[in-house]
Amino acid sequence: MASHVEPLIVGRVINDVLDLFVPTVAMSVRFGTKDLTNGCEIKPSVAVNAPAVHITSRANDLFTLVMTDPDAPSPSEPSMRECLHWLVVNIPGGGDPSQGEEVVPYMSPRPPLGIHRYVMVLYQQRSRLVAPVPTASGVDAARARFSTRAFADRHGLGLPVAAMYFNAQREPASRRRH
Repeated sequence: MASHVEPLIVGRVINDVLDLFVPTVAMSVRFGTKDLTNGCEIKPSVAVNAPAVHITSRANDLFTLVMTDPDAPSPSEPSMRECLHWLVVNIPGGGDPSQGEEVVPYMSPRPPLGIHRYVMVLYQQRSRLVAPVPTASGVDAARARFSTRAFADRHGLGLPVAAMYFNAQREPASRRRH
């Protein structure tokens, strides 16, 4: 399993977002036809819609999925570390996030400057979570300066069971033909 954690160490996901952990659950992520691999580049235009996520586990297990951008607003000055892009709780094992409870809706990557890392972290829950449903204005407040570690601590989630990340950068504006 060390080979699964190594890219997270090299990409500074371990330290910036997570503590060192041993992956124990298989998670696959796909944006359209592109399978996610740690450190790969995904164009924001490909990630407009939430990815397909599959969790390989027993059906009676429950999971929480967190997606953040630890490089907001820019990698050289991540003063908003972390920006929350997606939060889903009570996802059944063997399922996907659409079968869970979406607490904070998916927000596609919108890196304004530089190359941003987008981190997807999976936690196994000990029991069903009752997550507060933020109001419309509360969703925006919940996104800014989110802490994956603090969220996990607050809800007794322990260490992650899987994590992946991808890079994205602002795409050049398309040029119009005259």
